[in-house]
Formats: sequence, structure tokens, C-alpha cells
Amino acid sequence: MIQHNEIGPEGFATSRKLKTMITSRQITFAGNRNLKIYGLLSCGSGERMKRSSRVFFADEHDALTHGYRPCGHCMREAYLKWKSG
Repeated sequence: MIQHNEIGPEGFATSRKLKTMITSRQITFAGNRNLKIYGLLSCGSGERMKRSSRVFFADEHDALTHGYRPCGHCMREAYLKWKSG
């Protein structure tokens, strides 16, 4: 798990570093630290969250290991499976 603030201060260089990490598949999912929810990088819910609340994961296993649940919007099937137990 990588917190958004750990990547660097807000600015162009940090945005470039984040894009590089996504392109190289070091980051494949994003999550909300406060709500303990993870989802796709393209999810509208994730785009609206505060930078201080955003975390990133290498894969689903990483997110689940840290106690996060799937997003009900962008990962509907995984969410329903998680919800059913």
C-alpha cells in the first residue's frame, strides 16, 4: 500500500511519477484510507476523494490484505461476492 502523499508533494513532478508507476503496473488499484474501499483507477468515486485519503495498491490481494473492500460502483461483482461473505 502506498499513500498518495508518500509519492511526493502536489505538483507536476509527482503527477509524472504517479503516471510512471501506473504505466509500469506498480499501481493498479486506488483506495480510500478513511472508508477502507478500493477500486479501479478510472472510478469516478475515486477521482473525487481528497489526496490525503487516497492510497494505491499493486493488486487486489494487496488491498484485501490491508482490510479494504471492493467498490460497489466500479467493481460490482467483487463487491457482491465480498458482501455475501
